[in-house]
Amino acid sequence: MQIAPAPIGLGFGGNLGDPAGNIRAAIGAIEARGIARITACSSLWRTAPWGYTQQEDFANLCALGETRLSPAELLAGLKQLETDLGRTAGLRWGPRVIDIDILFYDDVKKDNADLTLPHREIFRRAFVLIPLAEIAPDLMISGRKVGEAAGEIDRTGMSKWDAK
Repeated sequence: MQIAPAPIGLGFGGNLGDPAGNIRAAIGAIEARGIARITACSSLWRTAPWGYTQQEDFANLCALGETRLSPAELLAGLKQLETDLGRTAGLRWGPRVIDIDILFYDDVKKDNADLTLPHREIFRRAFVLIPLAEIAPDLMISGRKVGEAAGEIDRTGMSKWDAK
């Protein structure tokens, strides 16, 4: 029996090598590997580092899509893809080739050591809210409209990727 596709939101980031190219490669690989079908992508954003600040700016992007995988299978597929694209274990919030977060998976609420849905930091990170609001301002997550939440967050340190 095939399950119906579930709507998902993904957040992408990276600051090593060619960050924009790495994000594009990740999106292409997600579709090529059958992990998910991507239906919308935000602009690419340049973002000042968060957490550990002694590093290069990040490229960030959010995407909407749908998957037939369970949340656990989706997470496993994305983690394998990160490894295949060159991500290695390192400093928390430190430099990385690619980072892919599951922002939401349908209306699933989950909180365990492996996965929290929706992502627990979604409403605290401009580098998630601003790109997500760009493609889905009316999206409701945990009773909050993404566009309204994005309008209330500090955008300091963010600009479109092509802008210097």
